[in-house]
Formats: sequence, C-alpha cells, structure tokens
Amino acid sequence: MEKAINRQRVLLEHLRPSNSSSHNYESALSASVCAAGDSAAYQRTSVYGDDVVIVAAYRTPLCKSKRGGFKDTYPDDLLAHVLKALIEKTNVAPSEVGDIVVGTVLAPGSQRASECRMAAFYAGFPETVPVRTVNRQCSSGLQAVADVAAAIKAGFYDIGIGAGLESMTVNPMAWEGSVNPKVKAFEQAQNCLLPMGITSENVAHRFGVTRKEQDQAAVESHRKAAAATVSGKFKDEIIPVATKIVDPKTGEEKPVTISVDDGIRPNASLSELSKLKPVFKKDGTTTAGNSSQVSDGAGAVLLMKRSVAMRKGLPILGVFRTFAAVGVDPAIMGVGPAVAIPAAVKSAGLELDDIDLFEINEAFASQFVYCRNKLGLDPEKINVNGGAMAIGHPLGATGARCVATLLHEMKRQGRDCRFGVISMCIGTGMGAAAVFERGDCVDELCNVRKGESNSLLSKDAR
Repeated sequence: MEKAINRQRVLLEHLRPSNSSSHNYESALSASVCAAGDSAAYQRTSVYGDDVVIVAAYRTPLCKSKRGGFKDTYPDDLLAHVLKALIEKTNVAPSEVGDIVVGTVLAPGSQRASECRMAAFYAGFPETVPVRTVNRQCSSGLQAVADVAAAIKAGFYDIGIGAGLESMTVNPMAWEGSVNPKVKAFEQAQNCLLPMGITSENVAHRFGVTRKEQDQAAVESHRKAAAATVSGKFKDEIIPVATKIVDPKTGEEKPVTISVDDGIRPNASLSELSKLKPVFKKDGTTTAGNSSQVSDGAGAVLLMKRSVAMRKGLPILGVFRTFAAVGVDPAIMGVGPAVAIPAAVKSAGLELDDIDLFEINEAFASQFVYCRNKLGLDPEKINVNGGAMAIGHPLGATGARCVATLLHEMKRQGRDCRFGVISMCIGTGMGAAAVFERGDCVDELCNVRKGESNSLLSKDAR
C-alpha cells in the first residue's frame, strides 16, 4: 500500500500546475474507497486545471429567412460579428486560439469552409489560426463545441472556439443532384429522404401527440421568449449586428442595427394557431405555427482549460462535462433527444433529476412534447426563455445559440442551478445532447467513505 501511495504522490507532483502550491496534496493520499462517482472526478480535474471551461458565449439575433433583418447580410459577416465579440470581450489574443470549428449545414461544403476562414480574418484572427467546419445536421453547432472540448481535453491546444452559422436565406433546404436508386431497397435509407415535416407527423401519429398539445407548446414558447426579450434576458448573449436592409423594389439600401430576434410573436394564442392548416399532410397536425422558424444567425463559444482561464483571470461561465450522439429511426428522427439526453446524463454520472435546466431544440412541437413527456421532465425546467418555435432555428447555429442561452440563464439563477443540458433531434435519425455545469459549482472532495474490508484506493480497481 505504501508503494502505491508513493507512486500516486510522484504522479501528483507531475500533474500539479505551477499555481497550485497552496493545495495540500498529502491529505488527498489516503487508503479509502471512493464512492463519489464522477463528482470526485470533477474535483480532481478542477484541482489540476484540466476541466474544459467556457469563458464566453455569444450569438447574433436570429431573424426570419428571406423576410427578416438578415435577408441582405452575408453569412460570413454574421459569423465575424460573434467571433470578434469573443476576443474583444475577453481580451484573449486571437493568436492564442488553437482552432475555430464552425457547425454549418446547408451551404456547399467548400464554399462555406472558405466563408468561415474569411470571417475569421474579418474578426481579426491571424493567418496562423486554423478554421474548419463540421456538419451533423441540426446539432452541428453543439458538435463544434464538443469537438473543441475534446481537442482541448486531448491536449491538442489549450484554447479553441466552437461556433455555428446558417443563412437559410442564402442557402435554403434543397437536395442537389440525383438520388441513388439503390435507396429503394433499404427502408431506413429511404426514410433519410423524408421531409422533416413528415417525420413530425409520424411522431405525432405514433405516440399520440395531439394538435392541441402542439399548439399549446408553441404558444408557451412565444410567451416565454417574448417575456425574456422584454425583461432584457437576452442582452447578455446577443451581439447587435450593424448591417443593411435592401428594398426589393427600389434597391435602396438602409443601414440598420439588428439587436433582437425578429420572429417572436408575443400575441400568439391557441385560437390563432388552431386556424392554421397542416403543411405536410392533409389530415395532419404539423403547421407553420407549431414548427421551428426558418432563420438566419450565428453563435460562438470560447473554450479553454480551466488552468488557462484562471491564469488569465477570466470568469468561468460554465464547465463542459459530457456529450453524446445517438442514432434513432430516421422515420421518427424527432425522438432523438429522448435517447440522447439519458445517455449524456449517465455519462456525467448524474440522474435526470440532477438537471436544473434543459434547452431542447423545438424542431417541431410534436417531437418536443413527446421527448418532454417520455423523459418525465418538469416543464418549468425546459426552455425557460422560449425555444426554436419562437426564437428560430438556423440549423448550424442552433447548438451554439443554445449554449449561450443556457449558460447565461444558469448564471442568472445562481446557486439554484448547477447542471444544464442541451439537446436536439437530427435529420436522418439521430439525437445529440451535452451536459454543462455552472462555472462556480465545483464541490470540495468530501463525499467519500472510509475503506472497510479492503484497502483499494478506488472503486474502479475492483
């Protein structure tokens, strides 16, 4: 046993950061069985500065595509605004950023990759900072954040940016080219081609989600988003964008500054939404009113090792804990969060009841209501400031937008809110979820029990 303790002491000396001399590491080296699960791991990584933390998260307003405030704004300009805000508001040197990963869905891959590189230059990043894109459909923005967190954890670099971008004005949803006829022989492959609205109808029909339930969820989304806007809750996360609006008849350009989401309808009501006709199926229940809005926007998240943030004196907005992506039946792709959320929460060593806030993307009210009911979640914990039916769903940017919204709300709620989850369904049948912890919520290592019949140092050694 003494040899094992000495070996651990040597390892600790190698791991100890330069600013940790005040910690008493001797007290941590006792022959006890750890029964604390992942919470003990949280403390260990906190002590050694290995946690991946978020120090800033911002987004543009989200605007209705083709009709809203960004209809005449280049996509790269949207991304440049949030990238620049990260640097200006934290005073991090752009050259210190190891990578910029941008989630984006609809634009041609090589073109969007070039636009993102251009945006980085607009924002003041030097040529030495690389940029790449990632596309996992509606979870792309969250996937970008997860990719950067994983790279930091792996030691590839200490500081990175996960971002998201979509202009559904410039790049509408469409299939280009022919479809492989082989798809007809594979039902699940064929279901990957289903319009998203049909998958919403499938969820509603298969799981009995009524039209009234869907319309009520939409009304609540608009009500909460309108209240959050009026009370100024989004001001901490939104970066106003100076741009232009072009009159389609005269071509006249008018300079404007967009500072609020323009798709929120404060007066949305059940009676109003019940008048809307189904869009995808004659006798269906999915309408324009209980579906997410087609939007333009961007978001960006600055991540780094905790030790780096502490050395720079940066406030920690949140801690990235876990991420999970799962596959589900493409015909009912909207059920993805009901599978991904438990997977991510379990990976964090938590239970669903431990989660204080959820940001679940409202692609369609049918799937949102199903996932909420399937998991038995408290409605008071979900999308407390509204969701995509009111705010909008710019596909590649939604994940980054949700990170900004969640972490700023967790900060506002303070000690009453420790853990938060972001999740969304994904076209072609997937789901993604990530667990975050509020930045100042790392416990001391006090939840361990004394070893009894054995002398193992960790329950993992059994």
